[in-house]
Amino acid sequence: MSSANVTVPQFGGIPPFPTNVPTHPLLVIDYELLKRHDEKEIERLWEAGTKLGFWYLKNHGAEKEVDGMFEMGKETMSLPLEEKMKYEQGDSGRSFGYKAAGANAVDAYGTLDTVEFLNVSKDDVLSYPTPTNRTYPLTVNARMEGTIRPFIQKSSQVNNTILEVFNDKLGLPKGTLLGRHRGDERSGSETRVIKSPPLKNSNDATNGNTNREKEKGDVRQAIGAHTDFGSLSFLHNRLGGLQVLVPGCEEWQYVKPIPGHAICNIGDAIALFSGGILRSNLHRVVPPPGAQGDYERWSLVFFTRPGNSVILRALVEDSEMVRNAVNRATAKANGNGKETTVPQKAPVTFETGSTAEEWFARRVRNQRINNRTGPETWIASRGTEQIEV
Repeated sequence: MSSANVTVPQFGGIPPFPTNVPTHPLLVIDYELLKRHDEKEIERLWEAGTKLGFWYLKNHGAEKEVDGMFEMGKETMSLPLEEKMKYEQGDSGRSFGYKAAGANAVDAYGTLDTVEFLNVSKDDVLSYPTPTNRTYPLTVNARMEGTIRPFIQKSSQVNNTILEVFNDKLGLPKGTLLGRHRGDERSGSETRVIKSPPLKNSNDATNGNTNREKEKGDVRQAIGAHTDFGSLSFLHNRLGGLQVLVPGCEEWQYVKPIPGHAICNIGDAIALFSGGILRSNLHRVVPPPGAQGDYERWSLVFFTRPGNSVILRALVEDSEMVRNAVNRATAKANGNGKETTVPQKAPVTFETGSTAEEWFARRVRNQRINNRTGPETWIASRGTEQIEV
């Protein structure tokens, strides 16, 4: 399988990714070839989407916008905490706004996260200067039209192109997936800039859990193991730290950043729409390995999510392929009698009965440490990793 298992130049001023750390080789997909409807490249994307749900994307053309977004993130995170907290996302399940380090749990024990981030709503960016959902710090407003809007537009274009490819491969009528991501409906689509502290400072928000983690042999998690909430994620980072749990493996593996390459992945919504054919895979963020751990880790992502009113369910009426996949998964679930290893209140099915807005808010709300009542709160924040397909 062709992958990115090659020597590449490093980002300026950053130590190289260690050569002795296990990594998982992702397929490299060429966005320019996808736009030209190259059949071989479409098949490679399909392979990536159905086997792991992660891939590198080159020639996406967003490098300038990405650089500007990192600059905006550093300007914003440099503001005094009291100023940033005026725009805090809160505990209601709304994602947009600032999140301080230690505001979220990363596991069922209530271990606190170590990252701070800012989420900016796509709808707020496109309606600026009129707010659709909320307002943002002055450092964000100053970059809305020259930096954030171009990044949002380019990222949406990339993800929409990929949605169209998956739409056709699933045998769905033209425009089915794009119709669930309409630009004229409010959604949870957003961009996020994330700042992680150097490893030597990452104890600050662990709330006394360090010893327990050492006893268990765990790696401290900046962002806990999760599947993504929405449809597609378009990620840019310059230090290691992202890890994937490859199906059939018990050990987490790093995904090495490659200059000029985004890391893309599938989220819960597309996994559900496709009846599990497209995979929303577990991943997490831990401190960068080796000498990279001495540096702040910055990452940037754009999340494409369905319109708020869209029901998350398998599109069995629209695709024979999806219908057959759901029938196979149902037969397997009814016939093997095995219990899931993930604790849960109720099984997640391909008929969730939930809108995209409800699914998103539930997951955000139950990660917030202020809402924690016990392990059941963490369980309630889970997504499609609870489906065995």
